[in-house]
Amino acid sequence: MCADIVEQGDEIISVGQLNQQAKKLLENQFRGVSVIGEISNIARPSSGHIYFTLKDEDGAIRCAMFRNQNLRLNFDPQNGDQCILKGQVSLYAPRGDYQLIVSSMQPAGAGNLMQQFEELKKKLDAEGLFAQEIKKQIPIQPKHIGVITSESTAAFQDILTTIQRRAPISQVSLIPATVQGDTAPKTLIEALQGALNYNNLNPDNGFDVILICRGGGSIEDLWAFNNESLARELFDFPLPIISGVGHEIDFTITDFVADLRAPTPTAAAELVTEYYFQLNDRLEEWKANLSYLIQARLTKKSQAILFASQNLKSPLTMLKEQSQSLDNVEIRLVNIMQNIMSGAKQSFQLTTAQIYQSSALQRFGKYEVRLANTLNSLNTQIKNLIGKKKLMLSSVHSNLRAISPLAVLDRGYAIVMNENGRALKSTKDLKVGDTVTTRLADGGFSSNVSEKD
Repeated sequence: MCADIVEQGDEIISVGQLNQQAKKLLENQFRGVSVIGEISNIARPSSGHIYFTLKDEDGAIRCAMFRNQNLRLNFDPQNGDQCILKGQVSLYAPRGDYQLIVSSMQPAGAGNLMQQFEELKKKLDAEGLFAQEIKKQIPIQPKHIGVITSESTAAFQDILTTIQRRAPISQVSLIPATVQGDTAPKTLIEALQGALNYNNLNPDNGFDVILICRGGGSIEDLWAFNNESLARELFDFPLPIISGVGHEIDFTITDFVADLRAPTPTAAAELVTEYYFQLNDRLEEWKANLSYLIQARLTKKSQAILFASQNLKSPLTMLKEQSQSLDNVEIRLVNIMQNIMSGAKQSFQLTTAQIYQSSALQRFGKYEVRLANTLNSLNTQIKNLIGKKKLMLSSVHSNLRAISPLAVLDRGYAIVMNENGRALKSTKDLKVGDTVTTRLADGGFSSNVSEKD
């Protein structure tokens, strides 16, 4: 019947029939069509359906997206959004409105760009540009770090601050480039070539590693880093490259081609300075261990000194012992002298008695000579013995004076003792109000502590 209406136009039908036939014709001819355009006049009634107009510079069409379809949307469409719609052309028979019944919707820009991204990613991956085995090793102690980014971005300041904080001995140089827009890929490639030219002219201070970075943004903002020419330049670049583009969830072709991918520009700076950062931690750890070992050694030595001091005799005690020894020597010497004199006296008496008994002058003279010899020998022995004892006594006296604290006192020093007679070594051992005794070379005095410095 539809064909008859179109061809003949003789049969008289109602408006409703005409709209129904037109609806069937449109739905049969335009099933599963995809259309791109700008959303306008969007309306969201309480039913959950969405009604709007899709337009471009050449025309417009009413659209309806029913609730069960729009629940699957992963974004919130707004007036002015450029979108790709997929659906079926139909006609609302009660009013004769030509419309598109939408089954799915996605942002036009992101959709096209993501498709291009996936196609380029698949192409370069097939060519081996992403292969892990060809990635260059990132130097662990870079002396000169090149940063390719825009000077005006916050990303560069974050990178500079991070490197200066974690590895202040590293040199950082900005290689300026545009990081957004149609000219960005070209300036990024020129920056890479500029880094190589700099290394050729400065072989002693060349770049050890390159950071190519920018902050986060939409896929359109980051699109410069999905450029095929830039990807191939990165692949052929002889220096190791760290990519820090966008936020953690953002991925670009540059991330896959670079030798190492960092989730953010700051993370890229942290990766390139990790060795220096860990070295600083190790230095702090070594410092703490050394301090502990020194303290333990000092504690051990202090304990040894304390133990030795407890076993060390007081000079006064040693002086008393030596004085007692001298007294014993003197007593023995007196006893010996008394014994010698007593023996000599007995011998003299015996000899005298014999002389008297024999009345022989000749024998008396003989004994007189013998007695004289004996007395001389006795005197000599006594003198020798006294001389030896004097030398011994002088030596002991000299030793006593050498170790005696009184010798130190003769040089102007003093010994300060607490109420218990214990020598004070530090102001920590006394407090204000304590009574102390001060020993000088020729005596001593007591005093009260009124102030501590």
